[in-house]
Amino acid sequence: MAGRKESAVAKKPSPAASKSPPSRRRFSDEFRQDAVQMLLDGHTAASVAERLGLSGPALLYRWKAQQLERSGPVAASLDDRVRELEAELLRVTRERDILKKALAIVGRNE
Repeated sequence: MAGRKESAVAKKPSPAASKSPPSRRRFSDEFRQDAVQMLLDGHTAASVAERLGLSGPALLYRWKAQQLERSGPVAASLDDRVRELEAELLRVTRERDILKKALAIVGRNE
């Protein structure tokens, strides 16, 4: 009975344990700049990451922050201005949609 117990305890090493961890992918500066440019052109971070085969959108946001640091305060102020203009565009678009609906309602009553 003791011999049986020893054979049950001995395990084969798993195939995953013998493999070395995957090496980190390296991206060129040009690739990073193009990816950030896609983000700045209005594509969502998730869609850019999926298209380019990246691990997730957080990597894009990190690259964007690094690019802004290298560009200096002018680029940071431009990024802030873009955010302000996008918020204003959203507000004006909503106002336009409300006015269209109101015009349709008024037009029906006449």
